[in-house]
Amino acid sequence: MSILILKDVTYKYEGAAKDVLRGIDATFEAGRVYTIVGKSGAGKSTLLSLIAGLDVSTGGEILYRGTNLRTMDRDNYRAKNIGVIFQGLNLLTNATAVENIVLSMHISGSKEKDKKAYAYTLLAKVGINKESADRKVLKLSGGEQQRVAIARALSHNPDIIIADEPTGNLDKETEADVLGILTSLAHDEGKCVIIVTHSKRVTSFADEIWGINDGKLFRIK
Repeated sequence: MSILILKDVTYKYEGAAKDVLRGIDATFEAGRVYTIVGKSGAGKSTLLSLIAGLDVSTGGEILYRGTNLRTMDRDNYRAKNIGVIFQGLNLLTNATAVENIVLSMHISGSKEKDKKAYAYTLLAKVGINKESADRKVLKLSGGEQQRVAIARALSHNPDIIIADEPTGNLDKETEADVLGILTSLAHDEGKCVIIVTHSKRVTSFADEIWGINDGKLFRIK
């Protein structure tokens, strides 16, 4: 089922002469993993920011379940419908892993009564035990921090998960574990997972591979 549709999407920075994105058409479905590959400056992160509702396209339409993001309450969309795993993770390093999840739940307006218990459950789901969950993020390994970032993105049970280079700083074994989690979210839980990456190993986990070059998106596989 199509959950996100992009129709002739263009984007230009204010004052710039050239479009960063041009004529982007794509359909994303629930239950599938998508990767978007391209060189630095090709427009990958700009595209993710538009899908995440962090910015608005200059032209064209981005439709979430048939509704144009331009007309939606994008704060509500980000709080409830989409989970973002940032390249820099954006975790509160002096807070514990479980505190990071609980705070995210409060911000999104989660109706879970026992938010802390739910946060421990989410962290366990991505391979973080209670002892690690109670540690400050600063004391966790890079792989553990990435797992916490995934759990935080899941804290409001979104339909769409987008990840910007989620395995960039991980060793091969940890990378495979993280990709296994993301793949399971799509194939077992029906979420739409969109990953921007430079890694060929990451694309091997994808159901569809898209490329982006000079602002144009094209299907590779």
